[in-house]
Amino acid sequence: MAVNYLHGVETIEITKGPIPVREVKSAVVFLVGTAPVHETVPAGVAANDWYDQVVNQPILILRQEDAAYYFGEPKPGYTLPYAFDAIFDHGGTTIVAVNVFDPRVHTDANGNPDPSTVTASDIIGTIDSTTGKRTGLQIIDELYSRFGFTAKIILIPTYCEQSAVMSEMIVKAEKHRAIALIDAPAGLTVQQAINERGTGGQLNTSSYRAVICYPHLKVYDIATNSERLEPFSQRLAGVMAKVDHEKGYWWSPSNNEILGITGIERPITASITDPQSETNILNENGIVTVFNSFGTGYRVWGNRSAAWPTQTDPKNFISVRRTADIIAESIEFSTMQFLDRPITVVIDGVLSMVNAFIRTLIGRGALVDGKCWFPKDKNPPDQLAAGRLLFDYSIMPPTPAERITFEQIVDINLLKKLTGG
Repeated sequence: MAVNYLHGVETIEITKGPIPVREVKSAVVFLVGTAPVHETVPAGVAANDWYDQVVNQPILILRQEDAAYYFGEPKPGYTLPYAFDAIFDHGGTTIVAVNVFDPRVHTDANGNPDPSTVTASDIIGTIDSTTGKRTGLQIIDELYSRFGFTAKIILIPTYCEQSAVMSEMIVKAEKHRAIALIDAPAGLTVQQAINERGTGGQLNTSSYRAVICYPHLKVYDIATNSERLEPFSQRLAGVMAKVDHEKGYWWSPSNNEILGITGIERPITASITDPQSETNILNENGIVTVFNSFGTGYRVWGNRSAAWPTQTDPKNFISVRRTADIIAESIEFSTMQFLDRPITVVIDGVLSMVNAFIRTLIGRGALVDGKCWFPKDKNPPDQLAAGRLLFDYSIMPPTPAERITFEQIVDINLLKKLTGG
């Protein structure tokens, strides 16, 4: 209460009870690729002005109509329109898209727009040392300041099959607590895909944040009246967003149907009872694949990131890793309102806020259990005097029921029932 003089009446508002944690968005896709933007120039807009708007600029896409307006219809050689179709086939989500194709720069010998001239360097992008302008994948670092949220799924179809792009995707995924969806190169057999996980292989990573996708998928192409192959990663992004919206980010994308496809690149044996089936062997080696058997449809199959089998703790489950990420970021951003307040206020405020959030998540099924506390032994007086506080919290997201075992007992004692026993 202020101590200034007052001859009169005043009202002081006091807020009581825990401050709620604002949960961050989980199904945000950061998508980098190429689009035929030379075909989408609006009437009355100069081409150069349009290119300045749609080349190496983060564009928020919430509807399929917006995607078509900025990036055009699917066209061979360009990746973004196909990726939008794959995601919106599953209902859509929040997408921040970056087109790196510049018709003024990426041309053939005759000066015609040519997406094949886009390189890994264009996709990875740079940061201008003078202006600070970012291009390509580097733009992901700007998302929170621009939109108030960060991306949780990094998607770069086709180009992610290049080692340099894959490596940078993982770097950004680590920085932003995201998942990088990475396709195995097209044309690989099951054995070759597994070999790529080995020494010297293109998919040789044990990152918790890399999800390896195999094989490519078949999709009917209206323009050519035939089937075409497309990367699995863009359909997986759609499935993950659909599951997040309908069930929750703590659910695994595995065993959910892939929509909009007509087949897969090559037959893969699938059985829930055969450890030697190819789907099981791929999962065993940290590769997410497609399950297709009698009456099942095409389903995402695999719960684990590329951390498996090197890392065996629960965080190698995609859903556990993502749940821990969402909780950490939600708590961090919500704690900003306590910064610079007196520590006596902060300790009680943070404890009540975080524990209320954890209880809410337990009630929703996102956590099995958890709690937050203020450990006195980790907060000595000299640290408190310096304005430094440390809180501990423990959580346990539900692991997916990956293996269910039945023990069948043939009990001859049950024959007693025949004689009235």
